[in-house]
Amino acid sequence: MGKNQKNILITGGAGFIGSHVVRRFVQSYQNYHIYNLDALTYAGNLENLKDIESAPNYTFLKGDITDAFFVETLFLELKFEGVIHLAAESHVDRSITDPLSFVKTNILGTVNLLNASLSIYKEKPKFLFYHISTDEVYGSLGIDGHFTEDTPYSPNSPYSASKASSDHFVRAYGETYGLPFVISNCSNNYGPNQFPEKLIPLFINNIIQDKPLPLYGDGNYTRDWLYVEDHAMAMDLIFHQARIGETYNIGGFNEWKNIDLARLLCRLMDKKLDRKAGASEKLITFVKDRPGHDVRYAIDAGKINKELGWKPSVTFQEGLEKTIDWYLVNHEWLDHVTSGDYKEYYKTQYQS
Repeated sequence: MGKNQKNILITGGAGFIGSHVVRRFVQSYQNYHIYNLDALTYAGNLENLKDIESAPNYTFLKGDITDAFFVETLFLELKFEGVIHLAAESHVDRSITDPLSFVKTNILGTVNLLNASLSIYKEKPKFLFYHISTDEVYGSLGIDGHFTEDTPYSPNSPYSASKASSDHFVRAYGETYGLPFVISNCSNNYGPNQFPEKLIPLFINNIIQDKPLPLYGDGNYTRDWLYVEDHAMAMDLIFHQARIGETYNIGGFNEWKNIDLARLLCRLMDKKLDRKAGASEKLITFVKDRPGHDVRYAIDAGKINKELGWKPSVTFQEGLEKTIDWYLVNHEWLDHVTSGDYKEYYKTQYQS
């Protein structure tokens, strides 16, 4: 490490959003040494970062943020200048069947990072703890209105409750101990490298394999969609320019009902796969709704636009076509993820 480099910790950096953020910071900031801490659970995939794994300002660390001793030791050794905290259990369906794992990672893991930050942050005058959260902490909207940074929290799933709790802990450590922090709450992300349990990559994979496209309820649940590279750009701006102690909502200005999104995906995929128009739409299948399903999310991203000048760089259809093209070209990555073979990459690359 160069003597003028600053050590920056990114947690969850082998996951979908994290890998895009890690790559952006490694490639854009040679004055940073990026430490990527990831437990490599099912959604953490080092194949996402093959192109930068040999970069001189990048180090991968396998570890679990729920291990307080490990986290504390790491902070005391590397004296981070900042933390970008992305590590989280994030799939709502999994939180319904196994809520305790979400409590451990999203709440206890965050508190471990906060405690470790307290042990070093006063040595680093520009230290920042940047916590990445979700719009789901706000609960559900009716047909009108948008979430703002002042919207009261009203989580409805174990996942969103765990993220709401971690948000509150970050703010509490700021108020109680003076820990410098910022928080962002984002809408649904999509793009390359996303694990195919989420709606868009799941549907892309199922259309390729001519499998059913399961939609909860009547398909009229509405979400705001954010291209992952635009999210990474927003996080870059927040980490470097945001006001300490502030919260920023990041959204795509882009609401879609799930049924309309599914139909658009089908049309685009039929064209990409040279299939007859309407072929994939026949795969849409309505399934029993999940408990506590929020009807609508929609973010007002006016604050980050006004204060930091951020706005999405692509339209939804442009981002969706980029995403589809990536999955069609990277079929080997998709095969590895769906088969579990991606787990072998760590063993061959990092274990002798």
